Amino acid sequence: MALNKAELACVYSALILVDDDVAETDEKISTILKAANVDIEPYWPGLFAKALEGINVKDLITNIGSGVGTGGGAAPAAAAPGAAPAAAEKKEEKKEEEPEESDDDMGFGLFG
Repeated sequence: MALNKAELACVYSALILVDDDVAETDEKISTILKAANVDIEPYWPGLFAKALEGINVKDLITNIGSGVGTGGGAAPAAAAPGAAPAAAEKKEEKKEEEPEESDDDMGFGLFG
């Protein structure tokens, strides 16, 4: 999914505001865009300000990929709490369905 010019401009201006510890409002985003001579549709700053309401963007950025309690390697399992047990059950079922092959079945038996 590629971002268009308006979306990127709003993202960058919101990041500038976050970095300066300024509230991400549509007026502030618009001010930065005007200062940068970026012409976008007037509804974009409001959409981004509304989307960022109640979100601590700084924490979101600093905790990206931290995978709380998973050692960092299993972030997708942490994102879907019910998925890990289901995957383990499927793995067990798969093991039960596959018959064990012995060396005798392949003609490599020691005594025959």
